[in-house]
Amino acid sequence: MKSPIVVVGLGELGSVFARGFLRLGFPVQGVTREMDYQVVSEVLPRPQAVLVAVGEGDIATALQSVPSKWKDRIILLQNELLPRDWQNAGIKDPTVVSVWFEKKKGMDSKVVLPSPIYGKHSRLIFDALAQVDLPSFILDNSEELEYELVRKNLYILTTNIAGLEVGGDVEALSQQHTALMNEVASDVLDIQDYLTGSKCDRERLMEGLHEAIHGDLKHGCMGRSAPARLTRALSFADQAGLEVKTLRRIAEAHL
Repeated sequence: MKSPIVVVGLGELGSVFARGFLRLGFPVQGVTREMDYQVVSEVLPRPQAVLVAVGEGDIATALQSVPSKWKDRIILLQNELLPRDWQNAGIKDPTVVSVWFEKKKGMDSKVVLPSPIYGKHSRLIFDALAQVDLPSFILDNSEELEYELVRKNLYILTTNIAGLEVGGDVEALSQQHTALMNEVASDVLDIQDYLTGSKCDRERLMEGLHEAIHGDLKHGCMGRSAPARLTRALSFADQAGLEVKTLRRIAEAHL
């Protein structure tokens, strides 16, 4: 029998991955927010892998709660994720997947782009997603991972925050509100530069943003998490002393 895989968080995304692991023949131990990670780790001290599938609002707490014996086998998949998030929790070299499919309750997964993966459990994730007919690919290095994480942040934050102002879908945003989209994207990338501690390749990232937009032109801009995303973005901007005029104007009007 194969070693079990622990899945922390059994929401829509966690359940997709759990199904893929099960189809590969791995037992899966789910961990809900009511369960004590330390207790589970005493029963399963060395699982095959530990997928942390909590929402981005809970990721900091979840990572700080990860038992030390699990830290060398972590898999992460959150939006708004960057290396500083796992480094601050003392986790080195996790496997990370930038999820480019959407899964809502009662609906099949909807793919925007193939999901990039990096880390020692990349093949496990690739195979698990293939079991549930979701495309992915394995990255060559950590530099490409950082680009992919920033690109996903750029897409999520730009479309959500601009959506507070104009609503609609990403096609309308890119074609009818281009100036607003670019202004929000510029502010978002200022924040990403601060969070990564490096200068982003803005031309490449904007090309990546447009590629994602064309992956699902009817994707709605403003998800229910948009106000929380804008609030988090402004907290980082305040820490960095960034002007981010467009984000602040949208916040004044819509928060």
